[in-house]
Amino acid sequence: MAFLASRNLTAIEEMDKPDCDPAKLDRTYAQFPLVNRSVAGWHRTWAHYIRPVLSTARTNTLLDVGSGGGDVPRALARWAARDGFRLEITAIDPDERANAFASSRPRTPGLRYRRAFSSELVAEGAQFDVVTSNHVLHHLSPDELSGLLSDSEKLGTRLALHSDLSRTRVGFALFSVATLPLPGSYIREDGLTSIRRSYLADELRAVVPPGWRVERQVPFRNLLVRRA
Repeated sequence: MAFLASRNLTAIEEMDKPDCDPAKLDRTYAQFPLVNRSVAGWHRTWAHYIRPVLSTARTNTLLDVGSGGGDVPRALARWAARDGFRLEITAIDPDERANAFASSRPRTPGLRYRRAFSSELVAEGAQFDVVTSNHVLHHLSPDELSGLLSDSEKLGTRLALHSDLSRTRVGFALFSVATLPLPGSYIREDGLTSIRRSYLADELRAVVPPGWRVERQVPFRNLLVRRA
């Protein structure tokens, strides 16, 4: 798999195209919870990183950037309620299709969706205890990555976490096989494109500013961490 030797910055995910099939797009959003539960490891990230910085004495706040279909912030809201934390989550995505799908899901207490860029919240002077994102970094150009990290530093008063795929041959092969039973969506083809676009840990370390730490997660993931 020589094509994985370096990041493929020209490959475009189908669901990012404005003229993609809306039915397939909605099925993709609907299948994200299954895929993220299998590969994204957010419950471990909640337990090891987010939960320890939250307060039991007040309402905590979290911003999820590029929330897509909203399954990750919904899961975070459930875990917070289960563990006895008051947590208000704002989930933002600039894509009106993602915002419409997420808003159509059954209401989750403490969670609100908004169509917005992180830079808009910076301009408003908003701040949150924690900033998160899932599978966003590989979508971004170098300038967009720099902007997101700068915004995260301004928005997150305690912790910022950006979780993404790591580009590996084994991960590519396993994902290709594991997603064969998920027809009728963009999960498989876009997931493989995402892996091709994603960073190795050392590549990500080379482009992030001081104050950010890249940690490897199992399986085949990078977690970009900043503690304020």
